[in-house]
Amino acid sequence: MANTHDTFDDDFGFSTVDIQETLSYNQEIEELTHQVSDLTGRLNSMYIAIDYLLTNLSKNPEQELIKWPDRVKKIEQFRLKLQYILTGEV
Repeated sequence: MANTHDTFDDDFGFSTVDIQETLSYNQEIEELTHQVSDLTGRLNSMYIAIDYLLTNLSKNPEQELIKWPDRVKKIEQFRLKLQYILTGEV
């Protein structure tokens, strides 16, 4: 049986980094964490807005017609709300 110490490669495949590089990685992680949190919040807001619309549209299912005065205006307002949620801008 061969001695495994004779064929062992001392290179474990890692290298060192300096503190500045580590701080840079930490800053990137914090920025990405903030972005993920922001996007998660906007996604949740989008879901709530759409769910609210669908809930209202499904009220009184026994009636075949939905009376929706000023629907074009209301739809446009809803689109603007979704656009605001999507972009985070007014």
